[in-house]
Amino acid sequence: MLLSQTIAAIGELNREAMAQAQARVDSLLKPPGSLGRLEELAVQLAGITGRPAPEIRAKSVIVMAGDHGVVAEGVSGAPQEITYQILPRFLDGTGGIGVLGRHVGAKVVVVDIGVAREVTWPGVLVRKVRPGTGNIARGPAMTREEAVRAVETGIEIAQEEIAQGADLLATGDMGIGNTTPSSAILCALAGIPVAEAVGRGTMVNDAVLARKRAVVAEALRVNRPDPADPLDVLAKVGGLEIAGLAGVILGAAARRVPVLLDGFITGAAALVAAGLCPRAKDFMIASHLSEERAHRHMLAALGLKPLLDMNLRLGEGTGAALAMPVVEAAAKILREMATFGEAGVSDMERDKLL
Repeated sequence: MLLSQTIAAIGELNREAMAQAQARVDSLLKPPGSLGRLEELAVQLAGITGRPAPEIRAKSVIVMAGDHGVVAEGVSGAPQEITYQILPRFLDGTGGIGVLGRHVGAKVVVVDIGVAREVTWPGVLVRKVRPGTGNIARGPAMTREEAVRAVETGIEIAQEEIAQGADLLATGDMGIGNTTPSSAILCALAGIPVAEAVGRGTMVNDAVLARKRAVVAEALRVNRPDPADPLDVLAKVGGLEIAGLAGVILGAAARRVPVLLDGFITGAAALVAAGLCPRAKDFMIASHLSEERAHRHMLAALGLKPLLDMNLRLGEGTGAALAMPVVEAAAKILREMATFGEAGVSDMERDKLL
């Protein structure tokens, strides 16, 4: 089984490479620690890749798209049809991730893993597991077998991008109504109360917010997801694009490639991935803190600190794309910034500077 093989292939961070990277960071032409989080990120990249001076040459944003039966409960102010209609805008460069992906020089890969309609838009990878999930307020989102197949689809997509040269992946999502299953996953896997886990999502007023909270509580009551079994949680209250993104994260970790998380939806995917393989957390980078307030609970559960805080809540991988240049900068200070010795600065002069 691809999933079990992938989990078995996820190793520890390379401590020797990290030690070498840390030694170089400490000797660079600057006061110690003066590049802050950039220094931490540089050392993490060394540990992920196993290279003391990692290089990022190609970047891919993988956007998983899927629909949700729970939309029938009135949990979103936006119509489900938007999931289908917006996909070509990602590829022609006029949608949010289309613009920002082009801006940072990243390839945008759009995957239909569970859109309710038949998708024939040119350029969209059709890897549909099923046409949308079931209504989680009335029963499970999907079968366990479908959840596994969706995770494995994500693994396959990640492997394909890495085989084509990508050495930095980012996760993105598209699916009207997907904050509802993401909240349910957060409740089930992190033990966060419904009132704290459910936010407004897209175009949601107070009445719809109250309905969303009631729906998540009902989904948890009806399905009784097992927090000790992430696949059970995913199958019962998750989403197909969430499952696919969990697979992307696991696939990247198995190939020792850093993976940038986007916001709330990809945070839910990361919780599932970490539940399946705790070591996978070491390969994740949190791009930003979402305006969706419960996102901070996800990051806390994962032990991650966001690189950016810009009040973003679009999804699509937009925050992850914006953080890509920061990750590239961290790699470049190891490769391109001179040490005191390389710059010809004597120990005496260095001590005066420090």
